[in-house]
Amino acid sequence: MAVVCHPHPLFGGTMHNKVVFQIAKSLHQHGVPVLRFNFRGAGLSEGTHDKGRGEMDDVRAALDYLAATFPGKPILLAGFSFGAYVGLRVGCEDARVKELVGAGLPVNGSDLSYLAECRKPKLILQSAHDQYGSRERMEALYEKLPEPKKLAFIDAPDHFFAGKLPQMGRALEKWLEERDSQK
Repeated sequence: MAVVCHPHPLFGGTMHNKVVFQIAKSLHQHGVPVLRFNFRGAGLSEGTHDKGRGEMDDVRAALDYLAATFPGKPILLAGFSFGAYVGLRVGCEDARVKELVGAGLPVNGSDLSYLAECRKPKLILQSAHDQYGSRERMEALYEKLPEPKKLAFIDAPDHFFAGKLPQMGRALEKWLEERDSQK
């Protein structure tokens, strides 16, 4: 099962974001039950944005819900942009989360150093022309990450994988297939 976290709510990010939807769709097509949710203050959710702190609690609440609904099942945590920044931090710390998928990591302006200590399997999906996560900074971060890890650059023109969402989805599906073949 999987939790998918959305981009920054102060810039219009919700669980209905196209990248989030593509990630959820690819996971679902692979037979993975998926939970998307809105962070506090996004969409019709109550509360107000809390600069990532409260949003980490939102991720924990989603994990609690999935763990109660599907006891003992491993959880994959995925996020796009701000959702990756917040979600992957929680996923690295939470023992129920067994795998991580980050799309559009905002490496240009966010401290993602916590990933250097995270030994869980992780897939990073990054646009080759991401204005918030340059190829150079993404490659520098990736070099510091422990195995198992995979980085896939999608030849998209921007942070939102414009026109290339199917390619991003296929990269995720390929990673899932490789994972399954190793089990």
